[in-house]
Amino acid sequence: MTEIEAATARLIATADRLRDDEWPRPTECAGWSRAHVLAHLALNAEGLAGALRALLDGEAALMYGSQTARDADIETLAAQPAATIRDRLRTASDRFAAVMEGVPRLPADASFERTPQGQRMLAHDVPLLRLAEVEIHHADLRAGYGYADWPRETAVRLLERDVERYDGPPLSAHVTDLDRTYRLGSPADGDPVVSGPVAALAWWLTGRDPGEDLSSSTGELPEMEG
Repeated sequence: MTEIEAATARLIATADRLRDDEWPRPTECAGWSRAHVLAHLALNAEGLAGALRALLDGEAALMYGSQTARDADIETLAAQPAATIRDRLRTASDRFAAVMEGVPRLPADASFERTPQGQRMLAHDVPLLRLAEVEIHHADLRAGYGYADWPRETAVRLLERDVERYDGPPLSAHVTDLDRTYRLGSPADGDPVVSGPVAALAWWLTGRDPGEDLSSSTGELPEMEG
């Protein structure tokens, strides 16, 4: 079982455990219920699978028709019964897994647009993209699975992904359970050193609240953008 398949199995197990009356409850995503988050994950899998299938077939590839359409589709699916969302998530995840088998044979520069004339995404970046979507949003559900439950390797990959694309004020991130320090930007003496477990640091870099799991050399934890 691949890393994505294992993460997806954990997500679906959580969705299966939720009672119907628990789906409307709030999540870490402002304005989104559990139904919204799970609807998003289903539609994200469908969009990625569709774009990858088009690339494999040698056709023009697009993930979403527009940002407006994407948002509207999430709202529409989130309003459906829990069983409908659950089935859509399972079907979409299976479709995504099947299409992913063909990705290794795509050229290294194969890419698709997220929306028309929008962000261009490399096909070979999709595995990590989808893994991040599944693991982060699973923790967002507040349904018994949190960032501390991420496999160590996954937490490291998510942390390094966000370290690489960080463009905020300089700081250092010291991973206490790995005894490893990452430099974000070009930190100098006096810039914050944020310390804590790898999973908490990865969660924080997404713009989410790690509670008391992290400490800062300045006494104040810098805020991250989501």
